[in-house]
Amino acid sequence: MTKKYSVAVLGATGLVGETMLRILEEREFPISRLVPLASARSAGKTIEFRGEQIAVQVLDDFDFNGIDIGLFSAGASISAEAAPRAAQAGAVVIDNTSQFRYDDDIPLVVPECNAERIAEYRNRGIIANPNCSTIQLVVALKPIHDAAGIERINVATYQAVSGAGRRAMETLTADTQALLAGNSPPLAGPEKPVAFNVVPKIDRLMESGFTKEEMKLFWETRKILEDPDIMVNATCVRVPVYHGHSEAVHVETRTKVTVPEVQKLLNSAPGITVVDGESAGDYPTAATDAAHRDAVFVGRIREDLTHPRGLNLWVVADNVRKGAALNSVQIAEILVNRVM
Repeated sequence: MTKKYSVAVLGATGLVGETMLRILEEREFPISRLVPLASARSAGKTIEFRGEQIAVQVLDDFDFNGIDIGLFSAGASISAEAAPRAAQAGAVVIDNTSQFRYDDDIPLVVPECNAERIAEYRNRGIIANPNCSTIQLVVALKPIHDAAGIERINVATYQAVSGAGRRAMETLTADTQALLAGNSPPLAGPEKPVAFNVVPKIDRLMESGFTKEEMKLFWETRKILEDPDIMVNATCVRVPVYHGHSEAVHVETRTKVTVPEVQKLLNSAPGITVVDGESAGDYPTAATDAAHRDAVFVGRIREDLTHPRGLNLWVVADNVRKGAALNSVQIAEILVNRVM
Protein backbone atom coordinates (compact mmCIF):
# COMPACT_ATOMS: atom_id res chain seq x y z
CA MET A 1 0.00 0.00 0.00
CA THR A 2 1.35 3.44 -0.93
CA LYS A 3 2.15 5.58 2.06
CA LYS A 4 0.21 8.82 2.22
CA TYR A 5 1.24 12.13 3.70
CA SER A 6 -0.30 15.04 5.53
CA VAL A 7 0.34 18.15 3.42
CA ALA A 8 -0.11 21.82 4.32
CA VAL A 9 -0.19 24.44 1.53
CA LEU A 10 0.58 27.92 2.84
CA GLY A 11 -0.67 30.67 0.55
CA ALA A 12 -3.41 28.37 -0.69
CA THR A 13 -5.63 31.21 -1.92
CA GLY A 14 -2.85 32.91 -3.91
CA LEU A 15 -1.88 32.38 -7.52
CA VAL A 16 0.98 29.96 -6.81
CA GLY A 17 -0.88 28.19 -4.00
CA GLU A 18 -3.88 27.54 -6.22
CA THR A 19 -1.57 26.13 -8.88
CA MET A 20 0.16 23.92 -6.31
CA LEU A 21 -3.20 22.46 -5.31
CA ARG A 22 -4.14 21.83 -8.94
CA ILE A 23 -0.81 20.08 -9.63
CA LEU A 24 -1.04 17.95 -6.48
CA GLU A 25 -4.41 16.75 -7.75
CA GLU A 26 -3.29 16.27 -11.36
CA ARG A 27 -0.22 14.25 -10.38
CA GLU A 28 -2.10 12.23 -7.75
CA PHE A 29 0.30 13.07 -4.97
CA PRO A 30 -0.27 10.61 -2.08
CA ILE A 31 -2.14 12.79 0.41
CA SER A 32 -3.94 11.55 3.48
CA ARG A 33 -4.85 15.04 4.72
CA LEU A 34 -4.67 18.39 2.98
CA VAL A 35 -4.57 21.59 5.00
CA PRO A 36 -4.91 24.86 3.07
CA LEU A 37 -3.39 27.75 5.03
CA ALA A 38 -3.57 31.50 4.51
CA SER A 39 -3.69 34.79 6.36
CA ALA A 40 -6.63 36.00 8.43
CA ARG A 41 -7.95 37.77 5.31
CA SER A 42 -8.89 34.36 3.91
CA ALA A 43 -10.71 33.17 7.04
CA GLY A 44 -13.99 31.53 6.08
CA LYS A 45 -12.91 30.68 2.53
CA THR A 46 -12.82 27.17 1.15
CA ILE A 47 -10.83 25.53 -1.62
CA GLU A 48 -11.87 22.57 -3.75
CA PHE A 49 -9.58 19.57 -3.79
CA ARG A 50 -10.43 16.16 -5.25
CA GLY A 51 -14.09 17.05 -5.35
CA GLU A 52 -14.29 18.22 -1.73
CA GLN A 53 -14.61 21.67 -0.23
CA ILE A 54 -11.91 22.17 2.41
CA ALA A 55 -11.92 25.11 4.81
CA VAL A 56 -8.90 27.41 4.70
CA GLN A 57 -7.22 27.62 8.09
CA VAL A 58 -5.50 30.71 9.45
CA LEU A 59 -1.72 30.38 9.74
CA ASP A 60 -1.43 32.25 13.05
CA ASP A 61 -3.59 29.68 14.85
CA PHE A 62 -2.24 26.57 13.18
CA ASP A 63 -0.31 23.80 14.94
CA PHE A 64 2.02 22.00 12.49
CA ASN A 65 2.28 18.84 14.58
CA GLY A 66 1.23 15.93 12.38
CA ILE A 67 2.07 17.70 9.12
CA ASP A 68 4.59 15.79 7.00
CA ILE A 69 5.19 18.28 4.17
CA GLY A 70 4.62 22.02 3.93
CA LEU A 71 4.46 23.77 0.57
CA PHE A 72 4.95 27.46 1.39
CA SER A 73 4.31 30.39 -0.94
CA ALA A 74 3.10 33.33 1.11
CA GLY A 75 6.03 35.76 1.16
CA ALA A 76 9.52 35.80 2.68
CA SER A 77 8.61 37.51 5.95
CA ILE A 78 5.87 34.96 6.63
CA SER A 79 8.16 32.04 5.82
CA ALA A 80 10.84 33.47 8.10
CA GLU A 81 8.57 32.81 11.07
CA ALA A 82 6.41 29.91 9.89
CA ALA A 83 8.96 27.64 8.19
CA PRO A 84 11.20 27.08 11.25
CA ARG A 85 8.09 26.57 13.36
CA ALA A 86 6.77 23.94 10.97
CA ALA A 87 10.16 22.24 10.72
CA GLN A 88 10.49 22.11 14.49
CA ALA A 89 7.11 20.35 14.60
CA GLY A 90 8.43 17.67 12.23
CA ALA A 91 7.34 18.90 8.80
CA VAL A 92 9.64 19.19 5.80
CA VAL A 93 9.08 22.65 4.36
CA ILE A 94 9.51 23.35 0.64
CA ASP A 95 9.65 27.12 0.59
CA ASN A 96 8.89 29.14 -2.53
CA THR A 97 10.15 32.47 -1.20
CA SER A 98 13.54 34.15 -1.16
CA GLN A 99 13.90 33.78 2.60
CA PHE A 100 16.22 30.75 2.74
CA ARG A 101 17.70 30.49 -0.76
CA TYR A 102 21.10 31.85 0.11
CA ASP A 103 21.64 30.02 3.40
CA ASP A 104 24.57 27.63 3.00
CA ASP A 105 22.92 24.87 5.01
CA ILE A 106 19.61 24.93 3.11
CA PRO A 107 19.46 23.20 -0.28
CA LEU A 108 18.28 25.25 -3.26
CA VAL A 109 16.79 22.69 -5.62
CA VAL A 110 15.68 22.30 -9.22
CA PRO A 111 15.02 18.55 -9.61
CA GLU A 112 16.34 18.39 -13.18
CA CYS A 113 19.64 19.88 -11.99
CA ASN A 114 20.49 18.87 -8.42
CA ALA A 115 17.90 16.48 -7.00
CA GLU A 116 20.59 14.86 -4.86
CA ARG A 117 20.58 17.98 -2.66
CA ILE A 118 17.04 17.25 -1.46
CA ALA A 119 18.45 14.91 1.20
CA GLU A 120 20.05 17.96 2.84
CA TYR A 121 16.62 18.95 4.17
CA ARG A 122 17.77 17.18 7.33
CA ASN A 123 20.00 20.17 8.13
CA ARG A 124 17.10 22.43 9.10
CA GLY A 125 13.95 20.77 7.78
CA ILE A 126 13.69 23.26 4.89
CA ILE A 127 14.25 23.06 1.12
CA ALA A 128 14.31 26.28 -0.88
CA ASN A 129 12.61 26.69 -4.25
CA PRO A 130 14.51 29.08 -6.58
CA ASN A 131 13.18 32.18 -8.27
CA CYS A 132 11.03 31.55 -11.35
CA SER A 133 13.45 33.12 -13.83
CA THR A 134 16.34 31.09 -12.40
CA ILE A 135 14.52 27.76 -12.67
CA GLN A 136 13.98 27.86 -16.42
CA LEU A 137 17.49 29.20 -17.00
CA VAL A 138 19.30 26.43 -15.12
CA VAL A 139 17.08 23.67 -16.54
CA ALA A 140 18.14 24.80 -20.03
CA LEU A 141 21.81 25.33 -19.18
CA LYS A 142 22.57 22.35 -16.93
CA PRO A 143 23.13 19.89 -19.83
CA ILE A 144 25.43 22.37 -21.57
CA HIS A 145 27.35 23.08 -18.38
CA ASP A 146 27.84 19.36 -17.73
CA ALA A 147 29.10 18.77 -21.28
CA ALA A 148 31.20 21.84 -22.00
CA GLY A 149 31.39 23.98 -18.89
CA ILE A 150 29.98 27.51 -18.82
CA GLU A 151 32.24 30.45 -18.08
CA ARG A 152 29.80 33.31 -18.56
CA ILE A 153 26.05 33.89 -18.90
CA ASN A 154 24.48 37.05 -20.29
CA VAL A 155 20.71 36.94 -19.95
CA ALA A 156 17.88 39.38 -20.60
CA THR A 157 14.55 38.26 -19.20
CA TYR A 158 11.09 39.27 -20.40
CA GLN A 159 8.91 38.44 -17.44
CA ALA A 160 5.13 38.01 -17.25
CA VAL A 161 3.07 40.05 -14.80
CA SER A 162 1.83 36.88 -13.08
CA GLY A 163 5.27 36.83 -11.47
CA ALA A 164 4.06 39.75 -9.37
CA GLY A 165 0.80 38.06 -8.40
CA ARG A 166 -2.89 38.21 -9.21
CA ARG A 167 -3.20 41.94 -8.54
CA ALA A 168 -0.56 42.70 -11.17
CA MET A 169 -2.52 40.66 -13.70
CA GLU A 170 -5.70 42.54 -12.84
CA THR A 171 -3.86 45.85 -13.18
CA LEU A 172 -2.56 44.89 -16.62
CA THR A 173 -6.10 44.08 -17.74
CA ALA A 174 -7.53 47.34 -16.38
CA ASP A 175 -4.72 49.47 -17.79
CA THR A 176 -4.96 47.81 -21.20
CA GLN A 177 -8.70 48.41 -21.32
CA ALA A 178 -8.19 52.05 -20.34
CA LEU A 179 -5.56 52.62 -23.03
CA LEU A 180 -7.64 50.92 -25.72
CA ALA A 181 -10.51 53.23 -24.75
CA GLY A 182 -8.26 56.24 -25.22
CA ASN A 183 -7.79 56.93 -21.52
CA SER A 184 -4.64 57.08 -19.43
CA PRO A 185 -4.54 54.50 -16.65
CA PRO A 186 -4.04 55.84 -13.14
CA LEU A 187 -0.47 55.61 -11.89
CA ALA A 188 -0.11 53.41 -8.81
CA GLY A 189 3.04 54.84 -7.27
CA PRO A 190 6.37 55.77 -8.87
CA GLU A 191 6.78 52.66 -11.05
CA LYS A 192 6.01 52.75 -14.77
CA PRO A 193 2.89 50.97 -16.08
CA VAL A 194 3.37 47.66 -17.90
CA ALA A 195 0.47 47.83 -20.36
CA PHE A 196 1.80 48.43 -23.91
CA ASN A 197 5.19 48.94 -22.29
CA VAL A 198 8.49 47.26 -21.43
CA VAL A 199 9.75 48.02 -17.92
CA PRO A 200 13.45 47.35 -17.15
CA LYS A 201 13.08 47.10 -13.40
CA ILE A 202 11.78 44.20 -11.29
CA ASP A 203 12.12 44.33 -7.50
CA ARG A 204 14.19 46.97 -5.71
CA LEU A 205 17.42 48.55 -6.88
CA MET A 206 20.53 47.53 -4.97
CA GLU A 207 23.73 49.48 -4.35
CA SER A 208 25.38 47.81 -7.35
CA GLY A 209 22.77 49.33 -9.67
CA PHE A 210 21.33 45.89 -10.37
CA THR A 211 17.87 44.98 -9.14
CA LYS A 212 17.36 42.23 -6.61
CA GLU A 213 15.66 40.16 -9.34
CA GLU A 214 18.85 40.38 -11.41
CA MET A 215 21.01 39.44 -8.43
CA LYS A 216 18.80 36.41 -7.76
CA LEU A 217 19.89 35.05 -11.13
CA PHE A 218 23.51 35.69 -10.18
CA TRP A 219 23.34 34.09 -6.72
CA GLU A 220 21.00 31.21 -7.48
CA THR A 221 22.55 30.04 -10.75
CA ARG A 222 25.95 29.69 -9.10
CA LYS A 223 24.50 27.78 -6.15
CA ILE A 224 22.36 25.37 -8.19
CA LEU A 225 25.03 24.63 -10.81
CA GLU A 226 27.59 24.40 -7.98
CA ASP A 227 30.10 26.58 -9.73
CA PRO A 228 31.04 29.83 -7.95
CA ASP A 229 33.15 30.92 -10.91
CA ILE A 230 30.30 31.26 -13.43
CA MET A 231 29.88 34.91 -14.37
CA VAL A 232 26.22 35.91 -14.62
CA ASN A 233 25.17 39.26 -16.06
CA ALA A 234 21.40 39.85 -16.07
CA THR A 235 18.85 42.46 -17.07
CA CYS A 236 15.31 41.68 -15.92
CA VAL A 237 12.36 43.26 -17.71
CA ARG A 238 8.61 43.19 -17.07
CA VAL A 239 6.47 42.85 -20.21
CA PRO A 240 2.69 42.90 -20.82
CA VAL A 241 2.28 39.10 -20.85
CA TYR A 242 0.08 37.21 -18.40
CA HIS A 243 1.77 33.79 -18.25
CA GLY A 244 5.29 32.74 -19.18
CA HIS A 245 8.73 34.23 -18.79
CA SER A 246 11.01 34.49 -21.82
CA GLU A 247 14.79 34.75 -21.72
CA ALA A 248 17.38 35.68 -24.32
CA VAL A 249 20.43 33.78 -23.15
CA HIS A 250 24.03 34.08 -24.31
CA VAL A 251 26.63 31.72 -22.85
CA GLU A 252 30.35 31.34 -23.29
CA THR A 253 31.50 27.76 -22.73
CA ARG A 254 34.87 26.47 -21.60
CA THR A 255 35.12 24.06 -24.52
CA LYS A 256 33.59 24.39 -27.97
CA VAL A 257 30.13 22.87 -28.48
CA THR A 258 28.20 23.01 -31.76
CA VAL A 259 24.52 23.70 -32.38
CA PRO A 260 23.75 20.05 -33.33
CA GLU A 261 25.51 18.91 -30.16
CA VAL A 262 23.47 21.34 -28.05
CA GLN A 263 20.24 20.24 -29.71
CA LYS A 264 21.09 16.62 -28.95
CA LEU A 265 21.98 17.42 -25.34
CA LEU A 266 18.75 19.33 -24.75
CA ASN A 267 16.53 16.80 -26.54
CA SER A 268 17.75 14.09 -24.17
CA ALA A 269 17.56 16.20 -21.01
CA PRO A 270 14.63 15.94 -18.58
CA GLY A 271 12.06 18.72 -18.49
CA ILE A 272 13.08 20.34 -21.80
CA THR A 273 11.23 20.58 -25.10
CA VAL A 274 13.29 21.82 -28.03
CA VAL A 275 11.45 23.86 -30.67
CA ASP A 276 14.24 24.79 -33.03
CA GLY A 277 13.61 24.07 -36.70
CA GLU A 278 14.11 25.92 -39.94
CA SER A 279 10.44 26.37 -40.83
CA ALA A 280 8.45 29.49 -40.03
CA GLY A 281 7.20 29.34 -36.47
CA ASP A 282 9.76 26.76 -35.30
CA TYR A 283 10.55 28.64 -32.13
CA PRO A 284 8.78 28.71 -28.74
CA THR A 285 6.86 31.61 -27.24
CA ALA A 286 5.30 32.12 -23.85
CA ALA A 287 1.71 32.34 -25.09
CA THR A 288 1.73 29.57 -27.69
CA ASP A 289 4.01 27.02 -26.03
CA ALA A 290 4.83 27.62 -22.38
CA ALA A 291 1.66 28.94 -20.75
CA HIS A 292 0.00 26.36 -18.48
CA ARG A 293 2.49 23.64 -19.47
CA ASP A 294 5.20 21.85 -17.51
CA ALA A 295 8.23 21.92 -19.80
CA VAL A 296 10.97 24.46 -20.31
CA PHE A 297 11.01 25.27 -24.03
CA VAL A 298 14.24 26.12 -25.86
CA GLY A 299 14.72 27.45 -29.38
CA ARG A 300 16.70 29.89 -31.55
CA ILE A 301 19.86 27.91 -30.76
CA ARG A 302 22.77 29.41 -32.68
CA GLU A 303 26.47 30.02 -32.42
CA ASP A 304 27.68 33.50 -31.58
CA LEU A 305 29.28 35.16 -34.61
CA THR A 306 31.60 37.20 -32.37
CA HIS A 307 32.88 34.60 -29.88
CA PRO A 308 34.51 31.24 -30.71
CA ARG A 309 32.74 29.45 -27.86
CA GLY A 310 29.57 31.56 -27.68
CA LEU A 311 26.01 30.23 -27.91
CA ASN A 312 22.64 31.95 -28.03
CA LEU A 313 19.38 30.40 -26.85
CA TRP A 314 15.77 31.50 -26.37
CA VAL A 315 14.18 29.96 -23.26
CA VAL A 316 10.52 30.15 -22.21
CA ALA A 317 8.51 28.56 -19.40
CA ASP A 318 5.36 29.12 -17.38
CA ASN A 319 6.64 31.09 -14.41
CA VAL A 320 3.78 30.20 -12.06
CA ARG A 321 3.63 26.54 -13.01
CA LYS A 322 7.19 25.32 -13.65
CA GLY A 323 8.75 28.42 -12.14
CA ALA A 324 7.09 27.91 -8.76
CA ALA A 325 4.32 25.37 -8.13
CA LEU A 326 5.45 22.42 -10.22
CA ASN A 327 9.06 22.68 -9.10
CA SER A 328 7.88 22.51 -5.48
CA VAL A 329 5.69 19.47 -6.11
CA GLN A 330 8.49 17.73 -8.03
CA ILE A 331 10.74 18.23 -5.00
CA ALA A 332 8.01 16.76 -2.77
CA GLU A 333 7.66 13.74 -5.07
CA ILE A 334 11.37 12.97 -4.92
CA LEU A 335 11.31 13.55 -1.17
CA VAL A 336 8.63 10.91 -0.53
CA ASN A 337 9.76 8.44 -3.20
CA ARG A 338 13.51 8.45 -2.67
CA VAL A 339 14.58 10.32 0.45
CA MET A 340 12.23 10.18 3.43
